[in-house]
Amino acid sequence: MSGTLYLCATPIGNLGDISARCLEIFNEADIVACEDTRRTLQLLNHFEIHKPLTSYHEHNKKEKGSYLISLLNEGKNVVLVSDAGTPAISDPGEDLVALCIENGINITSVPGPVAAINALILSGLPTSRFSFEGFLSVNNRHRHEHLASVKNDTRTLIFYEAPHKLKSTLSDMTKAFGENRRIALARELTKLHEEILRMTLGEAVSYYEENSPRGEYVLVIEGASEAVQEEESWWDNLSVTEHIDKLIENGMDKKSAIKQCATDRNMPKRDVYNIYHQE
Repeated sequence: MSGTLYLCATPIGNLGDISARCLEIFNEADIVACEDTRRTLQLLNHFEIHKPLTSYHEHNKKEKGSYLISLLNEGKNVVLVSDAGTPAISDPGEDLVALCIENGINITSVPGPVAAINALILSGLPTSRFSFEGFLSVNNRHRHEHLASVKNDTRTLIFYEAPHKLKSTLSDMTKAFGENRRIALARELTKLHEEILRMTLGEAVSYYEENSPRGEYVLVIEGASEAVQEEESWWDNLSVTEHIDKLIENGMDKKSAIKQCATDRNMPKRDVYNIYHQE
């Protein structure tokens, strides 16, 4: 009989947020898999728990995934944690979950803190429908494509961002969504210096021209209004070529612009390609 993979949520700042069940599972586990063994060791030492640790992260997930599956098949119980919060959200834990499912191994979660949800409920923006978008790519083309794909989404949008990329991300978001879209910027969640800034994207750009970003951020952005959605067919009076040229002017490369044009117009990409290269 195989063991169980436990997805254990750990505190995102305040250690008091760890659950009694999480501590119980830590004590019963055979091994703990974690992104950074040093950080997890500090957490376990704080609660006087002593367990073998093994690293499991983006750069070793293939070989370590096989190793963890072998332990689980031997009947060992494995705890998976991220550096903070809930594992398998924007981290390689999702790959291990899929691997366990493929191998018929039992998985369960020990719920707890999630930075995205904490930021959402503190943002003051609508919470009934939202979309978690994770981290934007460092590749400029992929970033622009990602933002373009959600600019008309009426759901509240949630992104993660690192401090050294925050200014460029806010600039890109302002270009994609407009200066008046509301945003809440959350940092140091659950900690002593927790901060939630609520403003427009334009105001956020101005604010960080005067203030240096510090700490990891959760960005919660107002969804597009229905009125904006209706007005967003800006290309209605443009030809296919003019439509593509405008997208290129706004920063897309030609291949991406053709793909976006096809999506906008609900046309086959080949037809759009042929039209553009014939004119």
